[in-house]
Amino acid sequence: MPVTQKSTAVINRPSATSVGTIVWLGSEVMFFAGLFAMYFSLRANSPAIWAFDTEKLNVPFALTNTLILVASSFTAQFGVFAAERMQPRATGKSLVKWGMVEWFFLSYLLGAIFVAGQVWEYATLISEGVMLSSNSYGSAFYITTGFHALHVTGGLIAFLLIIGRTFAAKKFGHYEATGAIVVSYYWHFVDVVWIGLFLIVYVLK
Repeated sequence: MPVTQKSTAVINRPSATSVGTIVWLGSEVMFFAGLFAMYFSLRANSPAIWAFDTEKLNVPFALTNTLILVASSFTAQFGVFAAERMQPRATGKSLVKWGMVEWFFLSYLLGAIFVAGQVWEYATLISEGVMLSSNSYGSAFYITTGFHALHVTGGLIAFLLIIGRTFAAKKFGHYEATGAIVVSYYWHFVDVVWIGLFLIVYVLK
């Protein structure tokens, strides 16, 4: 009986990779909290600049881009469900038979569309005179949203790495499934941060 209890304890022990990722995401929360604090401080000191430049934001476009990113979080979670049942690839053509690879590739596509949308928005704002060095609003806008875009790009690379490792593995097992789950933690975090940014930058402008 003691041997059985010891074995069960080992099996139920949290993955070191998952725990490490959660701890690292905790530090990322503090990083973005600092960016939010910077944004609010600059806005409090330059209300007139904020009132003028925020009128140039395309809120409907940003909302559409936000919904695309939020949708990618759902597709990533469906990929996790497939990984947990040890189904790396599709077993049929219908969505209910999709595997982790198909769901993660769709998440990658949606995330790439989001980044492309941000690049287009940057180009539009720059053409209207809102630049990183133009004033405090430009600095706050591009630093906060730009750092987030870098995090999204990192998530896109992680999706490709997980997909590639799945194809390279001779057999999809616990190691590969854990990698997929860890990437989903990161991706959900990136999505939640953007929702906060969207509310602060576009809604509470």
